[in-house]
Amino acid sequence: MRPRHLRAGAALLCLAATTTLVSCGGPGGTTDGRTTVDYWLWDDLQLPAYQECATAFEKAHPDIAVKITQTAWNQYWQNLTTEIVSGEAPDVWTNQATYYPQFAAGKQLLDLQPYVERDKVDLSAYQPGLAGTWVKDGKRYGLPKDWDTMAIVYNTDMLTKQGVDAAELNDLTWNPADGGTLEQVIAKATVDSKGRNGLDPAFDKNHVKVYGFLPEWADGAQGQNGWGNFAAANGFEYLDKKSRGTHYRFDDPRLAETISWFRHLIDKGYAPRLDQQSSVARTELLIAGKGAMSLAGSFTVSTFTGPRVKQHFGFAAMPTGPAGRKSAINGLSDSIWAGTRHKEEAWMWVKYLASADCQDRVAAHGVVFPALKSSTEKALAAHEAHGDDVRAFTDAVGTRGVTFQLPVTEHGTEVSPLVQDAIQSAILGQDEPADALRSANDKVNGLFG
Repeated sequence: MRPRHLRAGAALLCLAATTTLVSCGGPGGTTDGRTTVDYWLWDDLQLPAYQECATAFEKAHPDIAVKITQTAWNQYWQNLTTEIVSGEAPDVWTNQATYYPQFAAGKQLLDLQPYVERDKVDLSAYQPGLAGTWVKDGKRYGLPKDWDTMAIVYNTDMLTKQGVDAAELNDLTWNPADGGTLEQVIAKATVDSKGRNGLDPAFDKNHVKVYGFLPEWADGAQGQNGWGNFAAANGFEYLDKKSRGTHYRFDDPRLAETISWFRHLIDKGYAPRLDQQSSVARTELLIAGKGAMSLAGSFTVSTFTGPRVKQHFGFAAMPTGPAGRKSAINGLSDSIWAGTRHKEEAWMWVKYLASADCQDRVAAHGVVFPALKSSTEKALAAHEAHGDDVRAFTDAVGTRGVTFQLPVTEHGTEVSPLVQDAIQSAILGQDEPADALRSANDKVNGLFG
């Protein structure tokens, strides 16, 4: 699974600042007579924004110090699990919807609902659906911190050379039978070693220089960065109920049709074969000019913009499928460890992280869209000030019926590899998509008894 906010970088980044301590420390305690709140996150690009928030928070609360630890995604969850088992977990950590149900089931998360009610936190101020993600059995296990949607990211120079303009890209259609106008654009954007595109009868699929589309296959059971958006546009729904379902539907023929279409792209030479795909991340392949298009989450905008990026990229809306235009919406939260010795101080920090003061600061950095609707507008303005058109992401949340929630259930970390392995076996041609997904679905639902 390659979840949202996965960033390349060192396994652990430890920095020191004058008022915000970024270190490799353990559980919260006292520093110079102040109560220390340990806070963990994984995104290195967001670290400066939260350092700024911590500085402002400490100024307003001189009796509390915030110690921030930033760790790359994979090591983050390993370290967190180890610390929880040893009883030395951070007071507060950035949480993700796939993981939090298992922490809640293990009684490792503090119920924030009593604090929300006591302090009258206005949950309606957040983007719709974000706050409800973190409620289970009447208990609230986090406050929203940000959100993301999906869009097409494309190399503007490559597509312009093939006669494709931005207006066309924002009005694409897709279906699993012939790929719609999206597949036509992908074919145009695919170029072989002799400069012929995928629509040329002489196109050589065995010697491709630039692939029209770079899929994501390490995408767990949600497909947030790829197949999930297309499957939803084909009418697929993950669960038997939109909210807190108890039975997965990975055996739905509409999902199998979607995966078959992706395999078709590979067979045509428009996308790289999974068994020959470079170990380099698809974002890096795009930046290196090895691909023309892919999908991107709004949390990766800064990866494709700025002076360090030599290629020129744009963002376009997801194509319209048989069930309409669809984009996964996801959001992180900040959660409090149930075992913290500083519940009140930890709550004050979490409440501040979810406040306009902090989220406006995050917005100004232009890395992610904060959860508050008012702060979202400020983040959009920050992107526009840098000359980046990111309306494909914000239009998704502003258009009724486009976004869909990713599934949140127990056993999320067990479901993920089962489904990912099945999809990869189908893409490799080892199994038919319908057979692989039916078998995985049986195993997944078996986890729930």
